[in-house]
Amino acid sequence: MASNVEIKARARNFSRQLALAARFLAETPEILHQEDTFFVVPHGRLKLRKFSPQRGQLIYYERTDQSGPKRSDYRIVPTSEPDSLRDVLASSLGVLGTVRKTRTVFVHENVRLHFDSVDGLGDFLEIEVVLSQDSGVREGEALVRQWMERLNIRPEDLIEGAYLDLLLQKRTSSA
Repeated sequence: MASNVEIKARARNFSRQLALAARFLAETPEILHQEDTFFVVPHGRLKLRKFSPQRGQLIYYERTDQSGPKRSDYRIVPTSEPDSLRDVLASSLGVLGTVRKTRTVFVHENVRLHFDSVDGLGDFLEIEVVLSQDSGVREGEALVRQWMERLNIRPEDLIEGAYLDLLLQKRTSSA
C-alpha cells in the first residue's frame, strides 16, 4: 500500500492562501471537478472518485481521525467506467454518502496541496506528503508543518475526518 502524511483544514482566507501557494510554487495548478461516493465497508474507507463519465478512481484508505498530521495508507485503482462501478458497489455494499467538490491542485515533488470548494460545506485545504521508502512519517509530518506555516494554517483550523463526516454531521444537526 502507498502512504502519505496529511492534514485537512478549514480555509481561513481561501483566496489569500491560494495566492500564497502560487507564490511559493511556480507550477500551474490543475483544476478538477470531483464526485466522491463513499461505500459501507467494515474498516477503512472506500470511495469512488468520478472525474468524468469515462474517468474515475476506486480509492481504499485507512487512517486515524485526528486533527493533526496523520498517516494514511491507500490503494488507488483507475476505472474507465465509474458510473457502472458505482452502481455495482452501491448495490453490493450500500452508499454512505456523496461529496462533490472543485479541487485546485498544486504538486511539487512529493507534496500535493489541495484547495477544495466543497458543495454544502465551504472551502478547505489539504496538504499531503507522499512517503517513499527513503522518507518516514516524521519527515512527512515535518514537511506538512512547514506547509501549514507557509499557508497560514493554524491548529484550530484542522479537522479530523473526511468531508463526508462533516456533511453527515451537518445533515444530522439540521434534522
